This record gives sequence, structure tokens and C-alpha cells, in this order.
Amino acid sequence: MMVWRYALRRLAIAVPQLFGLLTATFFIVHLLPGDPARLIAGPLASAATIGEIRHRLGLDKPFLQQYLDYLKGVFTHLDLGPSSYTHEAVSSDLLQRFPATFELITLALLGIIVLSLTVGVVSVVFPTSRLGRALRPLAFVYSLVAGALPDFWIGLMLIYAFFFVLHILPAPAGQIDLTLLPPHPITGAQFVDGLLTANPDVIISGFLHLVLPVVTLAIVYGGPIFKVVVGSMTDVWGAEYLRFARACGLPPRTLIRYAVRSALPPVITLSATMYAFLLAGAVLVETVFAWGGVGQYAVQSIVNSDYFAIQGVVLLTGTFTLVVYLLVDLLQLWVDPRIQY
Repeated sequence: MMVWRYALRRLAIAVPQLFGLLTATFFIVHLLPGDPARLIAGPLASAATIGEIRHRLGLDKPFLQQYLDYLKGVFTHLDLGPSSYTHEAVSSDLLQRFPATFELITLALLGIIVLSLTVGVVSVVFPTSRLGRALRPLAFVYSLVAGALPDFWIGLMLIYAFFFVLHILPAPAGQIDLTLLPPHPITGAQFVDGLLTANPDVIISGFLHLVLPVVTLAIVYGGPIFKVVVGSMTDVWGAEYLRFARACGLPPRTLIRYAVRSALPPVITLSATMYAFLLAGAVLVETVFAWGGVGQYAVQSIVNSDYFAIQGVVLLTGTFTLVVYLLVDLLQLWVDPRIQY
């Protein structure tokens, strides 16, 4: 019951946070130069056509009235306005593109966590083994260097190595090969839809197209998690209760399971932060790999001064971050029952 009360309290707090985000985004975007009506109408449109579009969008109303109409549309109909680039509703564009981005950043985060836990266990539990002695300094150096290189450069180098030189991975042109028909849309993520529809060609192609962008994000954003995992495992493995458990003769597998669970709380907290960073990092990575997700949509919106789309991307990013932080706090309660909110 306490968990539900905490979740409801956090959801109640999220409403004014989203309201503040909406307000700040609206005012900042409307300070930018340019006319959305002219962008939607096109360069050859007459003044009458532009004026008609301005009236239809409500851009000829007083600024405060535009703000109130925008809030009403968002909270009542999820109406984020039309995109001047795609000429579709921004909410429809985001719903269509978000699954691809969610698939990409989720796989990258899961890969980081699994690999960092494996390295942490081996380097701390078996420090005298040949593999343990090799992994610990490598993990330390990687954690320092990982964020120093830009993600788009890492992506370009991987494309050059594995596509142009080695020819073992496909071209960076979307989520599946251009010669394949997309699977029936179920989730919106083509690799997952290929799995759900049991389409082997889409499954294989989707997996191969995922490798490079996922590895790019994992390389750039995995350093802090690696560092925290190794440090947390080192502290936990030397704790008195584990030394006592070893003295009592508990098998190594049981000891490792207890140690990993005790080391998880700081890892979970940092993973939530990195999840939000991955969503931001996907902007350039998706552009490099022509992924077709929210990140690439954000770049196209900025380049084309698509103000309604920019507002929508910022709102989606803020909402996603708030939801992730709430879920992580609830997960912390399950991992460590001592935590009281």
C-alpha cells in the first residue's frame, strides 16, 4: 500500500512538472525567428494563403491566447499541432517513430548493464585469474575514455570498419534492408514486429541493422555504469556479511547472487540517468544510421524550423524521463526493502 501511495504522489507531482515543461518550451520556441505558417505553406504560397494558414493554426491570436489554446489541445486531445516538415500531426509522427527509438536505447542500456555486471563479477570475484587481472584495468580505462569521443564519430568509424572495409554488416539505411517489405506494424519497432510476425528475413535484417547503432550508444554511454558496477561490487564483496557467509561454506554461486543484488541500488539509479542520456544521444546516432526514430525526427525538425515538432519532441523527452525516474524509484523499493519513501 505504501508503494501505491508513493506512486500516486509522484504522479501528482509530475503534473506541475509537465506543465512547467510545456510552458517553458512554448515560450522559448516562440522566441525563435521564423513563421510556421510560411513554412507549412511553402516558398511559393501567396500572402492570402499564408494568412489563411495562420488563422487556421491560431497564430493570428494574441500570444497569451495561443498559449492557452496550446495547453487545452495538449491536455484534452494530445494535440501538439501540425508538422511543417511532414505535414502530419506531431502527435502522430511521435507515436509512429518512438518505438524505433525505444527499441534502440533499451537494447543499448540492457547490453551495458549485462556486460558491466559480467565484468564487475569476474574482475572482483576472481581478481587473481588471468581474465580478472586483464578486465579490471581495461574497465577502468574504458570508464575514463568512453564519454570523451563523440557518438557520431564512433558511429562513422564503425560504419567504415564493418560496412566499407569488412563488409559483414549492412549499410546504415534504416531498420531493415530496403529490399524487404516492412512487417505488419504491431509495436512500431520493425525488429520486434518481425519477431511477433515470425518473419525470418525481417528478424535477421533487423538484428544486423541494430548492431552498429546499439554498439555505438553502448560504447559512448556505458563508461559511468561500468565504473559504478566495479566500485559497488568491490565494496560489497569485501563486506562482513559476505565474509561470514564464505566462512560458513556457502557456494560461490549463492555468494555472487547475494553480492550482485546488494550492488544493484546505485547501478539502478545511475541506469535511470543514463537512460535519459541515451534518448538524447540517439539524436545524432539515429541521424548517422538513418534510423527513422524520434532522434532523427528531432534533427529534421530543428533543421527545418518545425516549431510544433520541436515542442513535441521536448515534451516527449521530459515525459519519458519522468516515467523512467518513477519506475526506477519503485524498482529500488523491490531491490532494497530498507528504503523508505
